[in-house]
Amino acid sequence: MRVTVFNGSPAGANSATNVIASAFLQGAAQAGAETKNFFLTDYNILQCQGCFSCWFQTPGNCVLSDDMKSLLTWYNKSDIVCFATPVYTWNMTALLKNFVDRLAPLKSPQITEKDGNFDLEDAQRKTQKFVVMSNCGFPGENNFEVLHAAVASCNPSLEIYRNCGKLLKSGKPGIFDVVAPWLKSVERSGRELVEMGKVSTDTLEALNMPLMSVEDYVTFLGM
Repeated sequence: MRVTVFNGSPAGANSATNVIASAFLQGAAQAGAETKNFFLTDYNILQCQGCFSCWFQTPGNCVLSDDMKSLLTWYNKSDIVCFATPVYTWNMTALLKNFVDRLAPLKSPQITEKDGNFDLEDAQRKTQKFVVMSNCGFPGENNFEVLHAAVASCNPSLEIYRNCGKLLKSGKPGIFDVVAPWLKSVERSGRELVEMGKVSTDTLEALNMPLMSVEDYVTFLGM
């Protein structure tokens, strides 16, 4: 089984988003999966031109020549695809959105509808499971509402949303003891998704554990 993360943080390997992704991939590897972690900031991915050549002139192939072709190869051969991003102005970063836009060659110009929601049919039947993981520097539970709505069409098997995200990379004394148990739950979710095809109720509950009260977090930020 192959598990691949596409990380849309401009901070790349040094991002708080990668702290989450690395824990998830560690759990997946423990279950025997082959893992790969792509930092989109390291790749040349041009913007989709909206020309639709990948549907009508060269089905399945984009006219742009850049790194997206090799990334699509990994995407297509992955059993679990993970979209990772910090929250930037309520939603995914431009890096990840650009990557998602360039998945257009995997679609076909046939409209499909489910529960009043319209989309394009996949050119080939999807076999992957999808995971969305994100962090936000703000406290509160509503930071991910726009992102949750944006990714609904891919029907994620798991969404990992972490508010108070500045804690993930903090070197302040005592913070690691707060973050470590949560990262263990992220690791466990990666292992369970590979082993069982789903994440247990206990692990899902642990993923939603608060790290710090709003008052304490605001104090931590010094704001």
